[in-house]
Amino acid sequence: MGGDPLLSGFEDPESYEFETRAIRAGQPHDPRTGGVVTPIALATTFAQDAIGQPKNGYEYARTGNPTRHAYQVCVASLEGANYGHAFASGLAAEDALLRQLSPGSEILLGDDAYGGTFRLIDKIHGKMGVSNRAVDLTRPELIRDSWNANTRLLWLETPTNPMLAIFDIEAICGIVHDLGGQVVVDNTFATPYLQQPLSLGADAVIHSATKYIGGHSDVVGGFVATNDEDIAEQLVFIQNAVGAIASPFDCYLAMRGVKTLAVRMDRHCENASQISEMLMSHNAISDVLYPGLSHHQGHQIAARQMSGFGGMVSFRLKGGRPAAETLVANTKLFTLAESLGAVESLIEHPAVMTHASVAGSALEVPDDLVRISVGIESITDLLSDLEQALNFIN
Repeated sequence: MGGDPLLSGFEDPESYEFETRAIRAGQPHDPRTGGVVTPIALATTFAQDAIGQPKNGYEYARTGNPTRHAYQVCVASLEGANYGHAFASGLAAEDALLRQLSPGSEILLGDDAYGGTFRLIDKIHGKMGVSNRAVDLTRPELIRDSWNANTRLLWLETPTNPMLAIFDIEAICGIVHDLGGQVVVDNTFATPYLQQPLSLGADAVIHSATKYIGGHSDVVGGFVATNDEDIAEQLVFIQNAVGAIASPFDCYLAMRGVKTLAVRMDRHCENASQISEMLMSHNAISDVLYPGLSHHQGHQIAARQMSGFGGMVSFRLKGGRPAAETLVANTKLFTLAESLGAVESLIEHPAVMTHASVAGSALEVPDDLVRISVGIESITDLLSDLEQALNFIN
């Protein structure tokens, strides 16, 4: 609770493998009933033993909640973090980190990023005196040339959304730390099952828990994990002051989802690999962007810093925007929808959907690009669906 390191919830958690911690960390049996599922604690306030002596550290639900605490312990354990903080959304989590910057600060941002992240940094925090610049992080040496006296933070995704570029986390962190800055890694696409940025030098890791952590398209949430005590203490203060907390029920849903993260990610990766190979051979497609493909620019880095290549695939159509629009309108199993990372397969046109907010910026995405979030359905059915939809393209 608070700024204290999170307790494991079961003895010696680091002696257990990832899959076991996903199910057990922070989630002891209910001491009152013996229930094996962490209860949903709906109370908004908690009885105190005496003035200023709350039971077990809980006093008011905005400040702390038992269900939220259990969820925070679990995900922090999976990221190898001492501190974990659950927020109402991924953007609320990002906002809490960005609020730690002072007016006049500058952020270096990878030149491919989620449109909502850019909108928050540029349109909201830009009004508060925090500037930003985009950098091609596939060339870490450019960081030194871009850094100036006001630069405080480097923000990156890897794999990126939606172009699936891969950045060398360890190399980037080494350069930024040498320059006196901090690195935040959005680990939403990779998940802690495939990649642990803190172990590679990142100062904080962020997730849209709405995606793979929840995994079922039924909960919105965000998460920050860190081993930096100062960052953690500021997160505690900001979250309590601003109030962008995850509700007990949302924490319960996300915690339920994370129990199957490992088995889901195995299937996501397996399906995505087969789909990327099929797309490579189709004559309507000009390029397939998937880090598991040997020709991908970041394949070797991904193989080194990830244990799998993920469930996201992007590709470009030879017929441009009309072909992209035709394709996404004709799938049957791939649902045309924003978001990603759930059990069902989704398809979208980023330029006019999730990334419309970056139009005209250095982060603008091509309008012939299609992004798919590969679910865990039968691979035979998924391949057939894409093939029949591609047949509609003249």
